[in-house]
Amino acid sequence: MKNIAIIMGGYSSEYKISLISGNVVFKYLDKTKYNGYRIHIFKEKWVYVDENDTEFPIDKNDFSTDVNGQKITFDCVFNAIHGSPGEDGLMQAYFELLQIPQTSCDYYQAALTFNKRDLLSVLKPYGIKTATSYYLNKGDLINSEEIVSKVGLPCFVKPNKAGSSFGISKVKTANELPIAIEMAYKEDNEIIIESFLDGTEVSVGVINYKGKVTVLPITEIVSENDFFDYEAKYLGKSQEITPARIPEELTQKVSEIAKRAYEVLKMKGFSRSEFIIVNNEPHMLEMNTIPGLTTESLLPQQAEVAGISLEELFSNAIELALK
Repeated sequence: MKNIAIIMGGYSSEYKISLISGNVVFKYLDKTKYNGYRIHIFKEKWVYVDENDTEFPIDKNDFSTDVNGQKITFDCVFNAIHGSPGEDGLMQAYFELLQIPQTSCDYYQAALTFNKRDLLSVLKPYGIKTATSYYLNKGDLINSEEIVSKVGLPCFVKPNKAGSSFGISKVKTANELPIAIEMAYKEDNEIIIESFLDGTEVSVGVINYKGKVTVLPITEIVSENDFFDYEAKYLGKSQEITPARIPEELTQKVSEIAKRAYEVLKMKGFSRSEFIIVNNEPHMLEMNTIPGLTTESLLPQQAEVAGISLEELFSNAIELALK
């Protein structure tokens, strides 16, 4: 039996969702092959939490824990941390230094994809279309006129490095820009302002399944809110339709682009990319390398439509990491 550390929590606003994802992984882990250990990673403590919610500290020197005098080490780490330090490369680099296999992509890919601006710049030469964007760093002069003339209205103001739609606003008038920018700065010191793409929003899971890069069925997102924000994502204010109601050739096109992005970046593990399709052209918004793994999350829904159970999905990730 292999010991699997399921890391969850993290240092960002997304920690609550990460704890749900981590517990889903723990619940659906194949108990005949793996001993699952829930590991909470927070700024103030790294602890193993047993079934009675008793906490045992993690020794960061070798990522082990001591349970009543018995030292426990791990064969593999299942990464379920959304945001920092699980999705931005820090944990990946740490485990690489310790030579402990882990289920997500490598540290460079994690850091790159976590930075929306850098990710889109890297993918552009490969023919992957994006929205028109304008960049701001904290302390920069805010020239609303210049921003509007570049990206138009309405536009989206987003933190460059944050997930789960935290800090994102849709801006309809130039007067709203400073407020939206202020809100985004609460999450990150870098901002990306993007033109509004009026089209069909889709989410595409790409995973390595049994050694083969596999594009999962595409999900179409129909938000009751103005856009697919936190409420729409987690509080049921959206309809998620898998497979998406788009023509076959468009499904083909989006799948090919998502697969190309995964391969160009030399990704491993799970990824979920978001696109908006305008005039039959998919425009990429971002790529998540630790997508939500709750039963309501998109990637598990897509896997289910593809006939892959959660248990298979998680076992596959661990087996590939161990190889």
